[in-house]
Amino acid sequence: MNSPLLKNNLVYVKLVLVTLFWGGTFIAGRIVAHALPAMTAAALRFAVAAVLLLLVAWMKEGGLPRLSGKQMAATAALGLTGIFLYNLCFFGALGSMPAGRAALFIALNPIVTALAAAVLLRERLHAVKWAGIALAFAGAAIVITRGDPMAALHDIGQSLGKGELLMLCAISSWAAYTLVGRAALKGLTPVAATTYAALWGLLFLLVGAGRDLVTLQWSAIGWQVWGSLGYLGAFGTVLGFVWYYEGVKAIGASRTAVFNNLVPVFGIGLAALLLGEQVLASMVAGGVLVAAGVTLTNR
Repeated sequence: MNSPLLKNNLVYVKLVLVTLFWGGTFIAGRIVAHALPAMTAAALRFAVAAVLLLLVAWMKEGGLPRLSGKQMAATAALGLTGIFLYNLCFFGALGSMPAGRAALFIALNPIVTALAAAVLLRERLHAVKWAGIALAFAGAAIVITRGDPMAALHDIGQSLGKGELLMLCAISSWAAYTLVGRAALKGLTPVAATTYAALWGLLFLLVGAGRDLVTLQWSAIGWQVWGSLGYLGAFGTVLGFVWYYEGVKAIGASRTAVFNNLVPVFGIGLAALLLGEQVLASMVAGGVLVAAGVTLTNR
């Protein structure tokens, strides 16, 4: 009689671990970003992830299905937006800003996606969702301006540096990935769609990073960088993805999405613990408002 309850409890534990893994990607990403060019770092991350995703696809589904022309185009678009562009911006941002601050931007993903769906797909947003969006953006403004939005109006360059702009581009790329994924998942399982997206993304990244990969001094890469790349590929990408979609299947997409609010919490905590980064009051206050806004939007 207790087996369904135990099974759901295990799902919740896995979802908390997923957010811990994703929070840790900012620490691992910052280590890698300071050692390798952004394109090269992303290519090596997805070289690891693609191999493991192929293994998961073979173990869980007996391999990958053949794609139609539309599915080929859709999965290529997934690879371009969610793998190539997102990771290029992700590693570029982490080379220019603290990991904890970058992690807070990720909390805006559901908000930007909801706005993009409203504008591009004409999805209706009710008053509560608009209130959540406004609250989340107010929190983001506090984080971005370090608690002084009025000062930023006089000198926006003090608040929006290269790292912040790249993180805004990253979450926009992820919003595009999410919207394209709705079409790509028609006729494809999440495992198959993500594996094909990773393969496409890896192809784009290898083309872009080809010259750097040839001239890279491989012997100079330390174990911390290799360990971080392995973590990003195995835990931050593959295991996180598999467990997250187990949660979607078990408790539904909306309840699973709420767990994403823990990602910046873990990101800030791990950055302070492992990298010695300072936790500002504006980060805490803004982060709480963003989390509250995301929760309202996802109700």
